[in-house]
Amino acid sequence: MSLTRRVSLSLLKKVEYLVLFIIAIATLVSIGEEIYNMINLRTVALADLLLLFIYLEVLAMVVNYIESGKLPIRMPLYIAIVALARYLILDMKAMDDWRILAISLSTILLAVTVIVIRWGQLTMPYPKNQDYDN
Repeated sequence: MSLTRRVSLSLLKKVEYLVLFIIAIATLVSIGEEIYNMINLRTVALADLLLLFIYLEVLAMVVNYIESGKLPIRMPLYIAIVALARYLILDMKAMDDWRILAISLSTILLAVTVIVIRWGQLTMPYPKNQDYDN
């Protein structure tokens, strides 16, 4: 491998870890703000808990990526499912029927996508030590 390529890869890895660190810090700050708001209001709503689950999934995604160097596509899908559920819970009364139906169908489509991806991973796994550079 050439020196230029090694230096470029090293620099990009450092930028990657810096951005992951920023995402983790921003998520922790958001979690702190949400907990602070719940304490100030002296109440915990379902929307608050779902938002905390979204933050938790983001942190888990960052940790998983740092540990394995891979990002399972299912994790962002889980985040999207919870976000859509939270959106429905918060704004359902103000939505028309078509919007509720569209969001519900989107949620179902994401859930089916997760199932299909998981089924594919179990029945057709990638070979160990496969070279993806080709």
